[in-house]
Amino acid sequence: MRDVAVIGIGQTPIGEHWDTGIRHLAFHALKAATEDAGIEKPDALFVANMMAERLSDQAHLGALIADFAGWRGIEAATVEAACASGGAAFQQAVRAVGSGMIDVAAVVGVEKMTDLTGAAVNSGLATASDADYEQVHGVTFVALNALLMQRYMHEYGVGHDAFAAFPINAHRNAVNNPNAMFQKAITLDAYRKAPMIAPPINLMDSSPICDGAAAAIVVPLEMARSLGRTPIRVLASTNAIDCLALHDRRDLLTLDAALISASKAFEQAAITRGDVDFFEVHDAFSIMAALSLESSGFAEPGCAPEMAQEGAFDLGGELPIATMGGLKARGHPVGATGVYEIVDVVTQLRGDAGANQVKDAEIGMTQNIGGTGATVVTHLFSNN
Repeated sequence: MRDVAVIGIGQTPIGEHWDTGIRHLAFHALKAATEDAGIEKPDALFVANMMAERLSDQAHLGALIADFAGWRGIEAATVEAACASGGAAFQQAVRAVGSGMIDVAAVVGVEKMTDLTGAAVNSGLATASDADYEQVHGVTFVALNALLMQRYMHEYGVGHDAFAAFPINAHRNAVNNPNAMFQKAITLDAYRKAPMIAPPINLMDSSPICDGAAAAIVVPLEMARSLGRTPIRVLASTNAIDCLALHDRRDLLTLDAALISASKAFEQAAITRGDVDFFEVHDAFSIMAALSLESSGFAEPGCAPEMAQEGAFDLGGELPIATMGGLKARGHPVGATGVYEIVDVVTQLRGDAGANQVKDAEIGMTQNIGGTGATVVTHLFSNN
């Protein structure tokens, strides 16, 4: 396998893009990424998306977006892995370039969630769960995460306020991200007063429904250097799965797929957890941030909320997370999220994060989670 690197990134602001079609969102992100990379046309395009067939009546996104970008004749495909689609698509690009079969791969994650409301969006999100044993009972995706949060609070004797530090940190970081959906800080009082969605998950525990697209260009490391670009090396790209249904889990409060995926990533990169300078965690819900941190080995079981309260995961803490706002405040256009995480990591490792810059950042990690932990894709990156 060849060493590979990211040489270009692009993104659209996350929000409610009612007047912009799904192909247009993807095109804007890809145009920014190719200009950043200094290339005109990739050899292959990998499109990450979860719900276009349901919410936009559009399948066949690989060909649609490649054609709209003016890239007829290249290879193109759509990758779906629920909310982990972005990470999974990026992994396919890494493998294609690393294998030597492709020299320049473009990845774009795109999702439009706001053209429809209410039941249609909730129904689409619920497809990440088990249709025969969870959806059939009318359980929503937020309700499944609420079950996990209830169990966590019971098992470890943790109060609801303990989770507030996760969204407070995310919103504080999003203030300095012009592409974030919510560029406004929140307080503990605001967290406490937020409306309940599915107890104990309230509005501030949950990432928003939104639209957006993010893109990255992947090439062999040697090509990146010959093009005169600053390469951000991909140290590891791993994927692991668990069962979809919560009742089949070995342990409700351990994301086995995260544990396996993260462990494989550290082994692949030949580094330890202590070498990671910051972590773009999949904080779709506050409980998922805690479980991801604990299952990946950055916190002992039951301790992540307390560590968050103590500032361990703030920009100046021992392991900064959600450095540009995370899913909670930057936004969570589900199929695009994993690519947004990668854009944030590359921005940090280039030293371009401005007021949110992690000091002396050399190694960054992303973790993209599909469903309630059924698919977990982990990536490690370095600027050395």
